[in-house]
Amino acid sequence: MKQSPIIAVLVAALAGSCSGGGDSSIPADAVAAVGGSVLTTAEVAANVPPMLAPDDSATMARAYVRRWVDARLVSDVAASDIDMEQIDRLTEEYRLELIMDSYRRIMASRADAAEFGIDSLKAYYNAHADEFVLERPLVKGIYLKVADQAPQLPRLRRLYRSDRPVDLDQLEKEATGAIHYDYFRDRWVDWEQIETRIPYDFASGADSFLRSGRPLEVSAGGFTYLLCISEYIGAGSAMPFEAARPLVRERLLNARRRQFDAVLLNGLRQRALERGILVFPAGNPLE
Repeated sequence: MKQSPIIAVLVAALAGSCSGGGDSSIPADAVAAVGGSVLTTAEVAANVPPMLAPDDSATMARAYVRRWVDARLVSDVAASDIDMEQIDRLTEEYRLELIMDSYRRIMASRADAAEFGIDSLKAYYNAHADEFVLERPLVKGIYLKVADQAPQLPRLRRLYRSDRPVDLDQLEKEATGAIHYDYFRDRWVDWEQIETRIPYDFASGADSFLRSGRPLEVSAGGFTYLLCISEYIGAGSAMPFEAARPLVRERLLNARRRQFDAVLLNGLRQRALERGILVFPAGNPLE
C-alpha cells in the first residue's frame, strides 16, 4: 500500500526511535508499545497537522510520541500509589456531566427557536424599567464625511440640518457621493460610535453639545465632517425600549431556558421512576 506523504515523513522521522526489539506480538506499524497499549504510525499522523514542513512534522511527531509514552508510564507507576477507584469514579462522573450538558443544550436550542412577541417584550420592559439604565449617551441624527472638493458639499451643508421631508429626500440623493453617510434619525445609536468618527475633541463639552442640538462642521485632512443630532438621552437615564429590546429578549430567553431545563429533567426523572429505571428504596428524597 502506498504511504501518504505525512505518514512517510513520520516513518522516516521515527525510524531511529522505533528500531530494535523484535517482539512478534507488536504490530509492524507500531511506533511505541507500553504494556498492552500500542501507538501506531497512523495514530501519530492523525495528530500532526498535514500542512507542516517535514522538520516541523518530525518535531511534533516526536513530541506526541513522548507524551503518549510518558502518560502511560506515569499511569502504570501511579496506579500503585493512587486510589484508582476514585479516578474511575471521577472520570465516570465527568463523562455523565458531559452527556447531560450536551443533551440539555440540544433540547434547550428548541426553546430558543420560538421568538417572543412584542407585547411580551414590552410587558417585561415596563415591569423592570428601572433596571435598564444607560451607561453611555444615545443619539439620533445624521452624519456625513465629504471630500472638501466635492461639488455637492454646499448643498449637503444646507440639507443635513433640515427637518423638511423634501430636503431629507434630496439629501439621500446628494449623499451618494459622500465618503460616509449615516442617517440614524429613526433609531438610537451609541454616541461613542459617532464621536470616534469625527476629528474633534468632545471630551470637555460633549454633554452641552448634544443637549444644544447645534449642527457641527469640522474640516480636517481634506475632508469635511457634518453632524446634526436631532435627539439625545444622557448616561444614567432610563434606557428606551428600542435600545433595551435585545437585553429584554436575552433575559426572557434565559428564563425560558431555565424553565425548559427544569421541565426536561423532571420529565426524565418521572419516566425513569415509572419504568423502574430509577429507584429510591427509602422514598423519593427529591420530593
